[in-house]
Amino acid sequence: MALLEVNGLGIKFGGLRAVDDLTMKINKGQLYGLIGPNGAGKTTVFNMLTGVYAPTNGGFTLDGEALAGRSPIEINRKGIARTFQNIRLFSGMTVLDNVKVGLHNSKKYNVFEGIFRLPRYFREEAEMDERAEELLKVFGLEGEKETMARNLPYGRQRKLEIARALATDPKLLLLDEPAAGMNPNETAELMKTIRYVRDEFDMTILLIEHDMKLVGGICEELTVLNFGQVLAQGKTSEVLNDPEVIKAYLGE
Repeated sequence: MALLEVNGLGIKFGGLRAVDDLTMKINKGQLYGLIGPNGAGKTTVFNMLTGVYAPTNGGFTLDGEALAGRSPIEINRKGIARTFQNIRLFSGMTVLDNVKVGLHNSKKYNVFEGIFRLPRYFREEAEMDERAEELLKVFGLEGEKETMARNLPYGRQRKLEIARALATDPKLLLLDEPAAGMNPNETAELMKTIRYVRDEFDMTILLIEHDMKLVGGICEELTVLNFGQVLAQGKTSEVLNDPEVIKAYLGE
């Protein structure tokens, strides 16, 4: 059953059509890749799916509900979370508190209870601490929960960003170049982590990635963008062997 359906999605910036008539379907529990050369429009697609940009045309649904044009907060609460190509952690906060930021989406105590530290505030904060620590254990970060995020090695910052996204309890997780800047060992570990997240959290994952070894190793299906348009779609092995896809990457 499709979780995300994208129908004729497009956006223009002035006279430039950055994405044109994108249609794709991602099933529940699927690991799906969105790839293409630099400037193909991949991150622009993520920005539309998360409400950063409102599409010029077309739309998309999550679990059958139309979300195009809604605010980032609304879309996140409906079940779409993301990471960024350039890591965007709260560098001056602890590892634990970075994850708790994501959990605050689901807090039930009100401002009054928070200001005056009433019993429900302490009860819910304790529950969030416990949940945050559980997420950190998934990524092997529990021993660094009091470490400032900026002091983590690069690869572990990437993991923390994924943990924070999962804290919002999404249905669909968007990963924007999660392996960027990683060495081969870190990338191999990341592949295992992404598979684990999909299986353990029953998560549907859409990722943008340039590392074709990672893409070929974990993605079940792909959509390839080139100059904002769909160049190829289908099973990963078939798409990666498509002469037009190879030509787009090699520039021949």
